Amino acid sequence: MSELHNTPSPAGSSWLLRRLPDMDEAQFHQWQVLLEHRTGMTLPVERRSFLETNLSIRMREIGCRSYQDYYETIVLGPDAIQEWSTLVDRLTVQETRFFRDPDAFRLVADYVLTRPREHLRKHALEAWSVGCSTGEEPYTLAMVLNDCMRQLALQPLYGVTGSDISSPVVERARTGQFNARKLQGMDESIQARYFRPAERNTVEIIDSIRERVCFTRLNVLDLDKAPMHGMNIIFCQNLLIYFRRWRRREIVKRLAERLAPGGLLVLGQGELTDWQPPGLQRVPSEHVLAWIKRQTDEE
Repeated sequence: MSELHNTPSPAGSSWLLRRLPDMDEAQFHQWQVLLEHRTGMTLPVERRSFLETNLSIRMREIGCRSYQDYYETIVLGPDAIQEWSTLVDRLTVQETRFFRDPDAFRLVADYVLTRPREHLRKHALEAWSVGCSTGEEPYTLAMVLNDCMRQLALQPLYGVTGSDISSPVVERARTGQFNARKLQGMDESIQARYFRPAERNTVEIIDSIRERVCFTRLNVLDLDKAPMHGMNIIFCQNLLIYFRRWRRREIVKRLAERLAPGGLLVLGQGELTDWQPPGLQRVPSEHVLAWIKRQTDEE
């Protein structure tokens, strides 16, 4: 069994300069099984080079000499839990940005603006961003909800939860700080309303929005244990593409269970085809894949 060696000795460090041997079929299959078992995500053979590159970078960082040694470190090593968390962070695609899908956020705004005003005055809106990465999506949801409340002349009675499988990503999201480049292309009025300059060419979300957003680590395979219930809006885009079709359906059914009657579920275009989730009614839209939970269904 291998152990983590954070500082390889000078005598043995020459191997760091050598190219690691290619991963063989058995090793690749072993990693495929582990990733799918623990995260539900599938890794097609076309992405073997992606896996090799990310594993080898991490292996050199900790002084691990072979894929098998690193596998044993992940599964059986004394720091297995911490190392697995680090690896998941490396393997999770974190490409995201503010207002990534404008049509979907317009749909959310339309949904909120057409709710009975008296209900919005008395009951908090609860939104959930599933697979939130570094936080751009849940913060965008908070901005959209806040704008809706202003337009309706209501107090900002809402909250947003962001969840992700990666602990480091969740920690970064909590800071509410982003590189200033993240604002490129964003409407200047939104920038002025919700961001302020921070140190070293970064910007941060204003406190009134940050206070409305919380983050938690959550594996979507554990949705049955998630404490979220009675959600008015669930936003889950660009996540299901990594799962097998049958598992996508299971995830969507679990999410639907956590919607309040009349709640809105938004997915990414093309992530769920040829299937009608039970208890949900498709929102007529050419550009957004979304459903409303029927009012007659119980939570």
